[in-house]
Amino acid sequence: MSAFMSVFASLVEHLADALDPLFHASATAAAIVLFTACVRLLVHPLSRASARGQKARAKLSPQIAELRKKHGKNPEKLQKAVMELHRKEKVSPLSGCLPSLFQLPAFFLLYHLFSNTSIGGEANTLLDHTLFAAPLGGRWADALSEGGVLGAQGLVYLGLFAIVAAVATFNFRRTKRQMAATPQPGAGDQQMPGMAAMTKVMPLMSFMTLFTVAVVPLAAALYVVTSTTWSAVERAVLYRDMPVGAGALATAG
Repeated sequence: MSAFMSVFASLVEHLADALDPLFHASATAAAIVLFTACVRLLVHPLSRASARGQKARAKLSPQIAELRKKHGKNPEKLQKAVMELHRKEKVSPLSGCLPSLFQLPAFFLLYHLFSNTSIGGEANTLLDHTLFAAPLGGRWADALSEGGVLGAQGLVYLGLFAIVAAVATFNFRRTKRQMAATPQPGAGDQQMPGMAAMTKVMPLMSFMTLFTVAVVPLAAALYVVTSTTWSAVERAVLYRDMPVGAGALATAG
């Protein structure tokens, strides 16, 4: 693990060196944004596959409605019937989770890299790099102690919070419109236990990113902000021709 982190640290440093003529002191922060974009490009085929899966599930809505009428009083039988329909049509109810799952290793790499004072037995010099005035290894609590909310470091976090809040609001409104357009089934009507409860919470999940940005190292927060913004734009494009209400489950994560 130590050797792997050393290689990853070297990769970030090389990216920062390449970007230094354009971004100077914030070159490492720019390298993290570029790294995030590369990860999202690699995951994009999975996102496209997830969109195709969502559209395929949307086409099954009339058949699922019929199953609800037929087995509405028997939740267990309804659940089995819906799962059988998905198997028959070769539609996976879990395809929408894959893009998020494949991004987790990249996030934890950055979290680990900027949470340790040493990498491979040597001092972690990446902790000396900043985004404007804020150290990439620091957290919001550190920024508050150094100058408060409106201090030089605090203003960097306010900028990130503003971006996250704007993206979360966009996702929230889009999800609410989609869910309002399609009546949501009860807990027994879903192909997976607990999906109905998840659907009710889903419009608010984007706002959880604000908490993440506040507690992780700034470098990891940059990854989260960049990835979240990418996701909002990507979904708006991939689901633009999807019937309103059919893609509600695609807007989380």
